Amino acid sequence: MNAGDTICAIATPPGEGGIGIIRISGEKALDIASRVFAGAGGRTVRDYSTHTLHHGELRAPDGKRLDEVLVAVMKAPRSYTCEDVVEFHCHGGPLILRLGLEALILSGARLAEPGEFTKRAFLNGRLDLAQAEAVMDLIAARTDTGLRVALEQLRGALSEELGRLREGLVRLLVEVEAGIDFTDEDITFISPQALAQGVTAVQDRIGRLIRTAEEGRIVREGVTAALVGRPNVGKSSLMNALAKADRAIVTPIPGTTRDVLEEFVNVRGIPVRLLDTAGLRATVDVVEREGVRRAHDALARAELVLAVLDGNEPLGAEDRQLLDLTRGKATILVVNKSDLPPRLDVHHLKGLTQEDRIVWTSATGGAGLEELRDAIRDAVLKQGPEPSEGVLITHLRHRGALERAHAALAQVRLSVERRMAAEFIAVDLRGAVNAIGEIIGETTTDDILDRIFREFCIGK
Repeated sequence: MNAGDTICAIATPPGEGGIGIIRISGEKALDIASRVFAGAGGRTVRDYSTHTLHHGELRAPDGKRLDEVLVAVMKAPRSYTCEDVVEFHCHGGPLILRLGLEALILSGARLAEPGEFTKRAFLNGRLDLAQAEAVMDLIAARTDTGLRVALEQLRGALSEELGRLREGLVRLLVEVEAGIDFTDEDITFISPQALAQGVTAVQDRIGRLIRTAEEGRIVREGVTAALVGRPNVGKSSLMNALAKADRAIVTPIPGTTRDVLEEFVNVRGIPVRLLDTAGLRATVDVVEREGVRRAHDALARAELVLAVLDGNEPLGAEDRQLLDLTRGKATILVVNKSDLPPRLDVHHLKGLTQEDRIVWTSATGGAGLEELRDAIRDAVLKQGPEPSEGVLITHLRHRGALERAHAALAQVRLSVERRMAAEFIAVDLRGAVNAIGEIIGETTTDDILDRIFREFCIGK
């Protein structure tokens, strides 16, 4: 990958649509675009002012007309990549876009690598690394909450917080290193008490950020919740009710579900991957037995279990076996069919789970579904009833770096208490500074950059 190349890619998703966009960026973007675009009055793309839109034809290098298009011109440095950028807004057919892309490549551009446009935006100083990662989070957001968090990170909320922390540590490091330079003169630039107080304040703020990491992961990635129970308790009906769609087949015949069905649903701003499973029971049917095995696998890997019971029947041996299987896992007991006469003694459920984790529902009538959504949210978000409004840590990479910074600062405090030499303190302070810098890209490696941008789609 050569940063001096002019790159191009299709920037819209595969498939047919009203509009498809081909993007080109780099030093020769205007020249290459001019070779394949014919505007009114014989003007070329290079003749147009920046941030303007023009009508014309997209042509192959041999002059063959490919499409009627609009071309958007964004000249450096006022573009996404801080380079000259041209976008061709074509009709959204796969063949048109492929031919247009080939025309640009034949005219001198190179096909972009995944995430290369955003990588150039980072390398050219338009975005820091945390903001660049937020671009992908924005694209992948499944809920309003996930979208809000990604937008805040793209706006720079996390970067600003980390920048303040890093700046505070740099100031402390400067004073410690200044003292090293004047050791022979017995001059102290910062007292041990002031150093310890400054480090403690930053360490506490880092600790608060680390504590948001699990919530941030949930908001960004979601959780997996398995609907489990014996046959005919209403698991598939609950799946359909929560998804607001006829996703699973529902019949009065026990054992209808033979495989694990998956559906993403938005539960109070949290992306939840629902797994509807086969009814747990002993069976001689080969196909159903495989479904039961897969149900056990789904229960084992689920982060949250919705153990479904039939409120119209007494608690049976299969129900008790199910509840034994859920011990040690985050579980909500869902007593379904509340629209029918109750035959399940609620006292039998005492001690099997927390009382606030028992929800009575009617999948067919809709009763209790809002309470179930609240229970799912409360079971997932340990820190409160609503996702945090402040800065959240949403990436494992960020959490790991902050934990290293936190540990380095703990070592600084220990060194201060033991009155160790300033050189040792400076090493740990610099370690904390560098760890925070990894998140925003102040200190990073090519391996980290490649790993991050490899997750992007081509064209972004």
